[in-house]
Amino acid sequence: MFIVDKAATASMPRKLPMPKVIFFDIDDTLSRNGIIAEHNKATLEALAQTDIKLVISTGRSKAILPADILALLEADVLDAIICMNGQYSFDNQGLISHYPLSAEQADKIVQLCQTSQLIHKFDSATHIAWSGENERLREFNVKTPNSIVDPLYYLSNPVYQCSVFFNNQFDKMQDIDFARDDLKLVHWHQIGADILPANASKARGILDVCDYYGVNASECMAFGDGMNDLEMFDLVGYAVAMGDAQPALIERADFVTGTIEEHGIQKVLEQFKVAS
Repeated sequence: MFIVDKAATASMPRKLPMPKVIFFDIDDTLSRNGIIAEHNKATLEALAQTDIKLVISTGRSKAILPADILALLEADVLDAIICMNGQYSFDNQGLISHYPLSAEQADKIVQLCQTSQLIHKFDSATHIAWSGENERLREFNVKTPNSIVDPLYYLSNPVYQCSVFFNNQFDKMQDIDFARDDLKLVHWHQIGADILPANASKARGILDVCDYYGVNASECMAFGDGMNDLEMFDLVGYAVAMGDAQPALIERADFVTGTIEEHGIQKVLEQFKVAS
């Protein structure tokens, strides 16, 4: 593992070849509090002038992708977006791949959430649909047109993942054997997690996008900070953990860099030569 910081940037004797595709998580990697850092936006715009493909890889629903990220896709700065933890991938031409939950999977997830008495939501390509509402969600829904309350939405619409929000940081559905039902629980926050098919991951979305572009995953780089980035870190040739990433992700990384505020992405890219 190479630790990238101010003291270490001079320790590499030569530039490394720039990857053919770079995958970026959004929250706490490119963006803070839902807004992309200006220096990260500038870096993406500069990289877009090269032959490198730039792809978002996020757990977010397509329905609530940040406006500034969608604007970069529309402007052809970004080439594609993998969202919902690899369950749905698309570019400006349309769909690249998608993996809707089966009726059996969705029914089982609802049963598990109801047994745990947890508000949950299902994500489709157009909406996030909540099973119930509280004061905090009412405020969120007022500001988010694609966020609705409809506990039966999953019965008549393709949905790709479920998100659960725990009552406190200690209540995390720890007593449930998700693997028994070919599912998994992936934490992205102390009180939040996604429920997905066992074979779902950002890595699967990356493989789909790599096939789409005709490149090998070993020729790619990924930046991330959360537990839903583990599989993609194991897949790509260069895995980069942000400075405030989860400890388990840092252990799996090839590079560890600074935070957004410390220009972590830029410090890593300085070690690579831009493809001609």
